[in-house]
Amino acid sequence: MQTEAALRTLKPLNTATDEEVAAEVPVALTVNDISQAVMLATPADLEDFALGFGLAEGWFTSRRELLDVEIETRPEGIELALTVTAACEQRLKVRRRTLAGRTGCGLCGVESLALLGALQPAAVSAPTLAPQALDRALAALPAAQVLNARCGGLHGAAWCLPSGELLLVREDIGRHNALDKLTGALARCDADARKGFVLMSSRASFELVHKTAMAGVGLLACMSAPSSLAIATARGLGLELWAFVREGRATRYA
Repeated sequence: MQTEAALRTLKPLNTATDEEVAAEVPVALTVNDISQAVMLATPADLEDFALGFGLAEGWFTSRRELLDVEIETRPEGIELALTVTAACEQRLKVRRRTLAGRTGCGLCGVESLALLGALQPAAVSAPTLAPQALDRALAALPAAQVLNARCGGLHGAAWCLPSGELLLVREDIGRHNALDKLTGALARCDADARKGFVLMSSRASFELVHKTAMAGVGLLACMSAPSSLAIATARGLGLELWAFVREGRATRYA
């Protein structure tokens, strides 16, 4: 987990006591020495993040296309140097040529939406939950968020069995990053993602629904509110979406 790298110790201006805060650093992802993306993330479980992010973005068709991840720490941030198969590299080169020349003009939003629509997850199906499964998972999440317990401010993403038992948890200052780390961890251990569900400590956004479906998971439960696009996307994909998952209550939107 690289716990110490994920936290920073500092002294607030109005107290004499040191506090731990969540680290937020630029993380650059390169694929076979070609820059692909820069994200702001908490520097823990970065190998999981690299794989999960690549799968969610359609860079990889399976974890086996990612051959290696080297983590290089620099003064300005962290580089994740990904080595991929030749077939994967060729797909990314074609994608980069398609994007070449697009600038911040009035057309870029339309083109970005068109690109987003092309990255369509397959339809998913939800597992059948045991009674009170969401309550059990929710009650277990705080203890599983070991970093958040020390500093606060970190989102948690958990993969749970239909019984409500938590099997995997990842944390990050960004909710999308936390989910990428979780889905990367699922892929690395060859877990059958379809047999469980995802619980998030955050609101339910379109991106979380999309990433959950890209991982093959058919049920997403979030502690806070959903957006209209998250609901519409979940219904279109057959993904079961629960929000306002709190002690004693939950609302099913899809």
